[in-house]
Formats: sequence, C-alpha cells, structure tokens
Amino acid sequence: MQADATMKMRRILSLDGGGIRGLVSCVWLSGVEDALAQGGKPGLLHNFDLLAGSSTGAMVACGVSLGFTPAQLAQFYREHRHTIFPGMAGRLWSRAGRLFTQGVSAPRYDAKGLERVLKKVFGTATLGDAKKPLLVTSYDTIARKPIVFKSFKPEHAHLPMWEICRASSAAPTYFPAHPMTVEGRKRAMIDGGVVANNPTACAIAEALRKDARVDGAQNLVVLSVGTGERSRPIDLKSAQEWGAVEWAIPIIDVLFDGNTDAVDYIAHHLVGDGYFRMQAELLTGLDDLDDVSATNIAALESMAQAYLLREDTRRMLAALVARL
Repeated sequence: MQADATMKMRRILSLDGGGIRGLVSCVWLSGVEDALAQGGKPGLLHNFDLLAGSSTGAMVACGVSLGFTPAQLAQFYREHRHTIFPGMAGRLWSRAGRLFTQGVSAPRYDAKGLERVLKKVFGTATLGDAKKPLLVTSYDTIARKPIVFKSFKPEHAHLPMWEICRASSAAPTYFPAHPMTVEGRKRAMIDGGVVANNPTACAIAEALRKDARVDGAQNLVVLSVGTGERSRPIDLKSAQEWGAVEWAIPIIDVLFDGNTDAVDYIAHHLVGDGYFRMQAELLTGLDDLDDVSATNIAALESMAQAYLLREDTRRMLAALVARL
C-alpha cells in the first residue's frame, strides 16, 4: 500500500504495549466493535484510516490490519500465552542452554516460543499486505535510533509481518534483540516501547504529514487503547537505595509507563475533543508483562469487561462512534 498526497489518514487507531496485557486491548476493541454495530457502522477496519502499534500493541494492530477480529486476537493471547512466556521449568532449561553464550544475565526468555507463535499467526504475510496503512515502532541499538516501520513505505512493504512484531516486542531483559536487515543495513531491534509505548504521537505526526486534507490535529479522530495502567508504587527507600541490579527490570516498566503518560498528555492537548483514550488502573498483582497464570488472565479479563460496563466508558464510545 503506497502513501500519497490523497491518502486519507483522519481516523487513527493506536495500541499500547504491555505484554500479556494485550489481552485487555483485545477485549476493549471488542467493546468498540459492539458500539460501532449499535451505531449501524461496520467493523474496526472500515472505521479507521491509520493503525499504529508498539510491542504487544504491534501484534494487535498487525492482526487488525489483516482482518482478524478482536475476539480472534484475544483467543490468540489465551491459547499461546504459555508458549510466548514459558513457566519456570522452561525458563530454567532455556537459561541453562544459553549460559555459555549469553552469560548469567541472559534475557528471561529466549524468544523461540514467541517466534513460533508469530509465524503461525501471521504466516507469510508481509507488512505491505496490511489492508489499511499501518505503522509499528521499534528501536535499532546499532544505529541508536528509532525505526518506525510503515506498510506504505516501499522499503518496508516486503518485510515479514511476524518479524516486525518480533522486533517491536523485544523488551529488554525479557527477550533478546531481533536481528534484521532494514533498508540495506543490519539492525539489532528492540521493543517499540523504548521509543513510544503509546504510539499515538507517532501516528498523529504521520497523519499530519501524509494527509493533505487534514488541516491541524484538531480535525483528527484518535482512539488510543491502553493495556491497563500500573498503580504499584516503588517506595522512597527503594528508589533511593536501588542500584543497577535492583532497577534492571523495574526501570523498563517505569520508562514504558512514563512515555505512555507523556504521549497521552500531548495527544489530548493536540487533538482535543477528537481524542479518545481507553485506559483503566490495574490492581497490584495484575500489572506484570508476563504473568500468564489462569488467575491473572481471568482477573485481567474481568477488569477489562468491568471497564466496558462503566457509564463513562459507554458515553465515550458513543461519542467516538458519532465522530467516526
């Protein structure tokens, strides 16, 4: 899909990162589809002009771009969660095999399961197969710069969709970087959350740059979908005393949360009444990126469904449908 001066990019769907909490986004998107149906409108793919995703949000955005329903994508998380995030026994076995090549501080997961799942779900699809313009964020550690993959960019259209998702979801400390050749250069790609865990600002910038009919951000309609907002505090004593070892994993969560909230603030002020954000506070214990226990999955789904039943959520979705 090629971009030109007449490409329509007024209506944006943006999806945050969040590991297994991508399930929350899928449940919420099902709620959006229900609201669209009640308003007499077709599904997601027909109501948005530009899709954007980071990390787990990249997987959801890519799935939507190929025509998968949110319900199908939710089932993807339920069925494959243990393959993507193996339990303790699998992690120990994998770590033992990587001890001599990656050392004692190797990533928690080897990404083999993640890659198998992505290949199964996306098959031979390429980024250019997206049915609507699509962008996905990642970061190249060799060049030390962000990479925004675009389905409508000729240099990116041939890239396998599973690899794009793998590159965007390689969260430091969780998964190893993904090697790719992009635009003729060898890259080491890590999680898009390092760049923009909430890719809404990237999508807004792209819409304003490409769509000649959009006169200012306040003429956009943006639905930004989170994965739940962490509320677990890091107390003062810990924040003062922790060093490199203690901060190693928590700092990733802090950085992802910080840039997510910053983008939300910017987008709200840029777009105004056309900006809609789906987000809810997570209870302590539901906020891990890789907790795939049955208890946690059930709790995440319960939280997501409860959010859809709230009166303020219903009003927001009705207002969104009216704007699309």
